Amino acid sequence: MDEISCDLCIIGAGSGGLSVAAGAAQMGARVVLVEKGRMGGDCLNTGCVPSKALIKAARIAESVRHAARFGVNGHEPAIDLEALRGHVAGAIASIAPHDSVERFEGLGCTVIKAEARFLGPDRIEAGGRVVRAKRFVVATGSRPAVPKIPGLADLPFLTNESVFDLRSLPRHLLVVGGGPIGIELAQAFRHLGSEVTVIEAATILAKDDPELVEVVRGRLLADGIDLREGAKVLAATRAGNGVALTLAGAAGETRIEGSDLLVAAGRTPDLGQLGLEAAGVDWTQKGVQVDARLRTSNRRVFAVGDAVGDRQFTHWAGYHAGVVLKNALFRLPAKVDVGLCPWVTYTAPELAQVGLAEAEARKVHGEVQVLRARFADNDRARTEADAGGLVKAVVTKRGRILGCGIVGAEAGELIQVWELAIRKRLRIGALAEMVAPYPTRGEASKRAAGSFYTPAIFGARTKRIVRFLMRFA
Repeated sequence: MDEISCDLCIIGAGSGGLSVAAGAAQMGARVVLVEKGRMGGDCLNTGCVPSKALIKAARIAESVRHAARFGVNGHEPAIDLEALRGHVAGAIASIAPHDSVERFEGLGCTVIKAEARFLGPDRIEAGGRVVRAKRFVVATGSRPAVPKIPGLADLPFLTNESVFDLRSLPRHLLVVGGGPIGIELAQAFRHLGSEVTVIEAATILAKDDPELVEVVRGRLLADGIDLREGAKVLAATRAGNGVALTLAGAAGETRIEGSDLLVAAGRTPDLGQLGLEAAGVDWTQKGVQVDARLRTSNRRVFAVGDAVGDRQFTHWAGYHAGVVLKNALFRLPAKVDVGLCPWVTYTAPELAQVGLAEAEARKVHGEVQVLRARFADNDRARTEADAGGLVKAVVTKRGRILGCGIVGAEAGELIQVWELAIRKRLRIGALAEMVAPYPTRGEASKRAAGSFYTPAIFGARTKRIVRFLMRFA
């Protein structure tokens, strides 16, 4: 076999792996990048990019459907699925060159399109070549988790990797899983005109603040989505040309039929074929075991992104990449700060969170103060007739920001100022003093922050001081 020596070998060309490869190559390291599938990984090809393109199309359809409330001719939209698929494919194609083999070879990387397997603690085999490296990065991402439901393996079902290949809209889509992927796609297909039922064993969006989730739940129900929370799937069978699920819930056993089945029961790290044992790397079905510096039990090997199994977000994999570059190239003891990971569920309304939610904050810090500003009181939201939701921040008694959740239009954009404030250890006064352009939804963040001072500013003591000073005016 041919043998290659390098400084850094990255296994996986998804978000985390590409970020490490690009950074390391541009800083002068000799880099080998190995990818068995498509460049760009799940995010580009079957995850973030196609799903957000689909969601945008679905929102436009919903806007057309309800345009009459703005004095515009509203009607039931006709969905051209082939054109919609073209829009999704176009979004992927427009981004693909940034993640391509050609770009990374242009940066100086050696790219091997093959499956990688560790032969020992300091070498892998891929495509008939042996790669020896001073450092390795496992960035193999994740794949859809398939629950052990009797009969499921005998049925055709969709995952996020195949749902974008549909040639016709589902008449009645059954969605197993009420996490972010399941809920986003459920609402998108409902807006496109499908009947949709979501089956969730616990509660939908269980990792988010329940007060904020309730706003999303209300919208899903208003959209006509059938939510079956607290329902366990006992069995899956064929029903004519469709599928049927047997459920167990509070009302006992029930049966529901649909034309198509989407399994969105989470994701599992894609590690099984790597031969990590040969490298002396400890791992479980939940992911590679790493320390705060993302080092594995083999100090030559790092792991990032979904392969770690922690928070499976594209931006988090990118953050991991920065931590690895500091450690692997510069020997700086950079560590992951898990508390600073923001996330967004791209429903309508969007749901965003960073830091601690209220229940977590009370558990860790005891007495905290909750600040709220509702979009019903925001002029921009009123002008757009989209005033559902709120900004909800949690702070200590002295004004240290512990976390923030936002549910409402553009929540993913609005959460970013809160992440920055927490990262830079700003107190709530910094946001209260912010000058927000009028009219913007960002005023809601300022209003929530300002409410921290409301009792003191408009209290009896302030009134006495003002009356005293006015005597000398």
